[in-house]
Amino acid sequence: MTVRSVPFADRIADGVFALDPSFQFTYLNDEAAALFDASREELLGRSVREGIPATLESQFPEAFYQAVDDDLPTTFEFYHHEREARFELRAYPSEEGLSAFILELDDRRRSVNHHAAVIEAIDDGVVTIDGNRRVVAVNEAMTEFLGTDRGSLVGERVEALTELAGIPEDDCEAIRRGIGDVESGLARQRRFELPVTDGDGSERIGELRVVPVRDGAATVAAVVRDVTDRREYERVVESLHEVTRWLLEADDPEEICAVAVRAGSDLLGLPISGVWLLEEEQGYLEPVAGTAEAYDEFGGFPRFRPGEGIVWDVFEDGRIERFDDLRTVDDLYNPDTPLRSEIIAPIGTHGVLMTGSFEPEAFDETDVELLSTLVENTRAALDRTDRERVLRERTERIERQTERLEEIARILSGDLQHQLEQVVSIFDADDDRELPLAESEIEASLERTDRLVDDVRELAREASAVGARSRIDLGAAIEAAIASSGLEADAVTLEEPATLRADRERFGHLLESAFDEIATRADGSEVTVEIGLLEAASRGLVVRDDATDPEDRVGDARGLELAVLEAIARAHGWRPAIDRDERGRRRIELAGIATLECSEERDQSGADETSR
Repeated sequence: MTVRSVPFADRIADGVFALDPSFQFTYLNDEAAALFDASREELLGRSVREGIPATLESQFPEAFYQAVDDDLPTTFEFYHHEREARFELRAYPSEEGLSAFILELDDRRRSVNHHAAVIEAIDDGVVTIDGNRRVVAVNEAMTEFLGTDRGSLVGERVEALTELAGIPEDDCEAIRRGIGDVESGLARQRRFELPVTDGDGSERIGELRVVPVRDGAATVAAVVRDVTDRREYERVVESLHEVTRWLLEADDPEEICAVAVRAGSDLLGLPISGVWLLEEEQGYLEPVAGTAEAYDEFGGFPRFRPGEGIVWDVFEDGRIERFDDLRTVDDLYNPDTPLRSEIIAPIGTHGVLMTGSFEPEAFDETDVELLSTLVENTRAALDRTDRERVLRERTERIERQTERLEEIARILSGDLQHQLEQVVSIFDADDDRELPLAESEIEASLERTDRLVDDVRELAREASAVGARSRIDLGAAIEAAIASSGLEADAVTLEEPATLRADRERFGHLLESAFDEIATRADGSEVTVEIGLLEAASRGLVVRDDATDPEDRVGDARGLELAVLEAIARAHGWRPAIDRDERGRRRIELAGIATLECSEERDQSGADETSR
């Protein structure tokens, strides 16, 4: 059978022609006729020797003419002078004569060389495979990955590659099916992700894509990419999302920072890490969390103040910075630090997260990117706790204001009304009391009313409205408060002199409220008041008295005065408590006065220092 029975030969880009046993043309496609510099009509029925140019016919070997007699295919090359190109002619004899195909060698070689250059330039490993599942070509990236050379792979079956890469048999079978699907046209490509072993024996994750190619004998190409780092990155990113959930569930800044440090150590492989938060009142970065390795290495972390090294500079700048070699960096907090490389990541306006290594250039852009994600999630969690704290403080403030308003309403409807009624009753009395006595009673009642008004004003103040604190001598403050209260001076005893720092005006009002409350309960009876210091652990004051409540006392002034005392104490950050001691005496305790100092101890300490 000749190509005359194959209609599609007219559409082939290469030259195709057919001869009968007498070597006369029975068929030519357009490309063959063009190569012979004639039309198909001019050549059909003519012999090869007569129909083609002499320059070409002279290059046809004797084997071409013997092919029909010997019934053997033959192949030879010839040069086309007009096209300046070499061609390959393949002749196939049959019962009807001979069929021949003409291929331009230079184009094919250029294509093959170009294709080989492209494959070699690809960073991924590439292997081309023929229809018999044998390796046609392999690039250097693949041989380097597998730790072998081209000579040991080219010409071998695909199984030699899969065995060298340590691919499991189940995956090998899937790869063979994928190659078949691509070769047959059932699929444009096949993709696999599977475990592989590189030339060093390390276990990696490879992404294998099988695609069709037309490169000489090759039918498919297998492109292998090492995706181990990418999969690890995706795993870390997914884990960071889980860390975000932990951060958002934490309700304490120190707990949030501890979670961030642990995530940096466990997920990102950053064992030398710590978090510093801004201490707003003092204006420095305070260490709040760190890895165990960092504590073991440095024995703790320093505070960073404005202008003290690159940490504060990066915090103020607000942008994450990577330092590949700290020995080349100026303005270090500790020029003798054993760390060689470092990343400093600001956590918004809250503080910074730092991680370091004893090796130079230990971090790359991926570390920076992942750490940026971690600190951004940490910032969001700290922002949330700040908002919740502000909301909680606002709610507490509103609750305190509501309590104060209720207390004020009670006072206006009770105690103050009672004092005014007493004044009116004195004027309406029809007894024979002398006027000076009546005036004295009115004056005492009005003084009591005036103190009630002061107490109402104090109770209505914002609880946190504490003015400038100054050092106060406790004995002098007590004397001043007694003079403005209903107690006699000799009723109060200060067990030991002391000083403290407080808002002078409000602390004086606190003492006055305590003394007025005691005087109200005493109701003119003798009373003993003792003021002492709490034990060192509590650090505060205690006021004890032996006054009792008269059974017929009208109103509840005691509640108002103690409410004022508690409000002033809490505004200073102290912890007020009111109860009775073992002897049944009223006991007012003010704990948590950090600035309270015993005057005698301080004087003795000063004398000891002078004698040294």
